[in-house]
Amino acid sequence: MPKQEKKRAKAGAVFRAYFTEVRAYPGLLSLIILGGVGIQLASLAAPWYLRNFFNILATTPHPDAQTVHTLGGILAIVTLIYLGEWAARRVQGQSNNYFTAKVMTSLYSSSFSYLIGHSYNFFVSHFAGSLTHKLSKYVRSFEMLFDNVVISFFPTFLFVAGAVTVLFMRSHMLGIALAVWAVCFITFQVFVAHLRQPVRIARSEAETRTTAALADAVSNQATIDLFSGKSYENKRYGEAIDAWRKASLRSWMTDDWIWAGIGLFMTVIEIGLLYGGVLLWQEGLLTIGDFVLIQSYLLTTFDRLVGINRELRRFYDAFADASEMVEILITPHEIRDKKGAQALKVAEGQVSFRNVQFRFHDNRSILEDFTLSIAPREKIALVGPSGAGKTTITKLLLRLYDLKGGSIEVDGQNIADVTQESLRDAISFVPQEPILFHRTLMENIRYGRRDASDEEVIEAARKAHCHEFIAHLPEGYNTFVGERGIKLSGGERQRVAIARAILKDAPILVLDEATSSLDSESEALIQDALEVLMRGKTVIVIAHRLSTIMKMDRIVVLENGKVVASGTHEELLQQKGLYHKLWSIQAGGFIIDDDAEAALKEAPEEEELAEDEK
Repeated sequence: MPKQEKKRAKAGAVFRAYFTEVRAYPGLLSLIILGGVGIQLASLAAPWYLRNFFNILATTPHPDAQTVHTLGGILAIVTLIYLGEWAARRVQGQSNNYFTAKVMTSLYSSSFSYLIGHSYNFFVSHFAGSLTHKLSKYVRSFEMLFDNVVISFFPTFLFVAGAVTVLFMRSHMLGIALAVWAVCFITFQVFVAHLRQPVRIARSEAETRTTAALADAVSNQATIDLFSGKSYENKRYGEAIDAWRKASLRSWMTDDWIWAGIGLFMTVIEIGLLYGGVLLWQEGLLTIGDFVLIQSYLLTTFDRLVGINRELRRFYDAFADASEMVEILITPHEIRDKKGAQALKVAEGQVSFRNVQFRFHDNRSILEDFTLSIAPREKIALVGPSGAGKTTITKLLLRLYDLKGGSIEVDGQNIADVTQESLRDAISFVPQEPILFHRTLMENIRYGRRDASDEEVIEAARKAHCHEFIAHLPEGYNTFVGERGIKLSGGERQRVAIARAILKDAPILVLDEATSSLDSESEALIQDALEVLMRGKTVIVIAHRLSTIMKMDRIVVLENGKVVASGTHEELLQQKGLYHKLWSIQAGGFIIDDDAEAALKEAPEEEELAEDEK
């Protein structure tokens, strides 16, 4: 099972990742900020005019026409202020909609591009479901973080600063009291939010683990059925859910205690300011309108600061979600093109392994000073026991891993010095277990050469002998094959993979047990197609069924990452070495004489030897 990722990006890395996309839309961002400023100015101005309105009402028991006219003028001003606030909200809201949509689209695109650029080793070390979940959470978290910072935190700061200023103008004591309280309240909020962040992170990690466990079980549903594992998987998933429950409960209980502290803060300031206002009113320093102003500012301030607490919870949740993916985005790609790398140019197709050294772990060497030269258009086979390094050699040729030492050259060009894309464009690879996209058969075959016409795709399918079964499907080439090609049999998937390689028609061909999933009849058909496919190409074949490689130009025998023998089928049998032993095992465990050997050359199939390169 892949290890769960524990590292998380720091705050600076998260905000830098988002800022990279945000700065591409300065106009929309400016409109959002200006709209927010306009809303806060309106929220501060309206209570000031209402203060004058209530002062006139309180001091004029018998209003005359002039007083009524004055009150009407104040109401007109307040109406204009509210209309201005409405317009500012519309400007901010519409700008925010366009801005958020554009940035989130860019985030999806850029994060997918970087994620898919990670190495083969990266993907075999992570759950696919976990990666997709992290990417989705990262993009969704932007909306939450941006709304918190620009739509909530910044406007709240403006309003509280304005409220303190206005109250300070009416009474230094009230203004200072509100300022001190606001600073203490915000400090308390940030402090407790920081304290509960580990709890929020633990909950986010628990949620990620439940998603990974679910994806792992769903993608292996057939194995669960075959091994009667439903009870075991229910228990395993239940353990993940229980860990999420405990983490969530700790988070919610922490939030409950924080709300209790917030309630005390609000009670103290409201009673304190109103009591201070009464004392100032007794001395004639405040009017009834001032009490309306104070209460209006207090209620709005309370609402904003309580909102800050709610938003801080969402903010840290979003930050915890985003930091998982940002850690992946700031992790350098393991396999990278060199600066100024040129495209590989293949004229002949000569492949040379020169003193190659490679190991998966420091204490286990796979290849040590491995040297092998393959002539242009030569067809060689790699054979040997499990763990000899056969599949590893092909993966190194495709540069799915970087070497620890030595070099691999194609027509004299070091593959580490050319672009990965051009290298892989020059190689057609048919793996032992082909994985197909959950797309149509037409799209899967066309992936070999994405600009190919339908007719070229169908012709490649004919050569690979998969047109026959495709033609009998209700939707033909428009049939969706299911996730990883699960709707097709193993042999059908293999033939689709061979059709893809035929369509690509690259100068170098690598076949890793390309016929292992085929029955005898299908294999006979495919062998003809493979002979056509191999014509004029440099070919590397990995095969455990030795009868499939007897016609190769050269057979290279590997053991413990080293070449122990090389030659034709007949030459290797005469050497009485490892190849002779492997051939004997597949023939039934006895030593072959010349007559038996001749008979075995006609054998339709032999047992497969399993190989594990992990």
